[in-house]
Amino acid sequence: MARTEVAPASQTALKRNAGLFLATCLIIANVIGSGIYTTPGFLARDLGSPFAVLGIWIIGAVLAFAGALSYSELGAMFPEAGGEYVYLREAFGSIFGFLTGWASFIAGFSAPIGAATIGFAAYLSHFFPSLGPENIFWTVHFGPLSVHLGSAQMVALIVLWALSLAHITGTHRGGQLQVLLTVTKAAAIAVLMIAGFWLGRGDWANFHSGAGGILPEGVFRNGSVSLIFVLFSFSGWNAAAYIAGEVRQPHRTLPAALITGTAIVTAIYVGLNMLFLYALGIEGMSGVLQVGEKASLALFGPVATHVVASMMALSILASASAMIIAGPRVYFAMAADRVFFKKTGKIHPVYGSPATAIVWQAVWISVLILFGAFEPLIVYSGFVLVFFSAMAVASVIVLRHRRPEEVRPFRVPFYPWTPLLFIVFSVWILAYTLWGRPVESSMGIVTVLVGLPLYFYWKRQ
Repeated sequence: MARTEVAPASQTALKRNAGLFLATCLIIANVIGSGIYTTPGFLARDLGSPFAVLGIWIIGAVLAFAGALSYSELGAMFPEAGGEYVYLREAFGSIFGFLTGWASFIAGFSAPIGAATIGFAAYLSHFFPSLGPENIFWTVHFGPLSVHLGSAQMVALIVLWALSLAHITGTHRGGQLQVLLTVTKAAAIAVLMIAGFWLGRGDWANFHSGAGGILPEGVFRNGSVSLIFVLFSFSGWNAAAYIAGEVRQPHRTLPAALITGTAIVTAIYVGLNMLFLYALGIEGMSGVLQVGEKASLALFGPVATHVVASMMALSILASASAMIIAGPRVYFAMAADRVFFKKTGKIHPVYGSPATAIVWQAVWISVLILFGAFEPLIVYSGFVLVFFSAMAVASVIVLRHRRPEEVRPFRVPFYPWTPLLFIVFSVWILAYTLWGRPVESSMGIVTVLVGLPLYFYWKRQ
């Protein structure tokens, strides 16, 4: 198959000044959000044993590694900005590349960033109660839609635009901010784990299995739903792929960042789950939403609530910053191929960043924040985002078959079993979601397909 006749983003003026450390920090920050502090309680309730809870995180890590290794081959093969957009464009054609890019713009990055900035304001209200989401001081109605402006929305908009402007300064200066946020975030988690095991009031007997044994009946009944929660908590391991056009020595740096970042996240996730078990035990964790806060309270007393609120705010801020970096690289690559708004393909004359794409993303997120529309988009888009990730990994197999002569600086170990493992589990999640949440899944598909008229318009232009 001949290479698609497009103007890839790697042929534009993006500067390759991002190194391994920044790329790895991008993955760590993007993956570790609020999920690890909330989902373990539901896993404990549904699985019923410490062994099963820790084991399912290991299974999730294996699947994340399968995806990371597949993206490593694709990223080294196509060291361009855009991630899945580039891989689907090369393997399946420009229309599939466009659809994944459109999904990223409408919901994939924009909705989680909006939710993260509102979440940051919510945790900040722990220290400043007037910043709580319930403090609304202006509302206007547009038919069935309403625009709300309150303290939380103001904080969210300020954070959004401050981070966006910081990242307009390029991957060097903006990257320094990202590294600072990520290192502080990881260091805080490490201190929490060390202090918890060393000084905290926990009990090692909590790791013993109960009457149901190491694999209670709930493991087989609820394991599938639990694994979906785990895999969503691991989502974001592919973040470094989006800045491939700005990474130095991408054929080496991208695989190293994807593998190293996923490994560090795995160690943190397993360590935190062990800490929660040490503090609360499987019964104490069971069904608790804010399990991180409850575990810290049990380990250290009331002062821990302030520490956890600070950690959560920092964690969410670092995650939002990472997504603000990654998303615009997709829209920039699409504009370079002339299937998106033309101005988003412009490079800042001083900073060498996709500044216009960053601004457009911030404008759309601002609309979502004011209308409060990011939550349904997150629900609706989950199905299609899993679908496109599976297609991206399938690109490894398609391109091996269609373009065997292509230079591959990195090759997936244990091919084809590694990408097939990821694809099979993704198809299973898609089938389960489509069966269990047909309305949301269908709405997600519709959300993506509404971009098709724009695609054909830009292709005609």
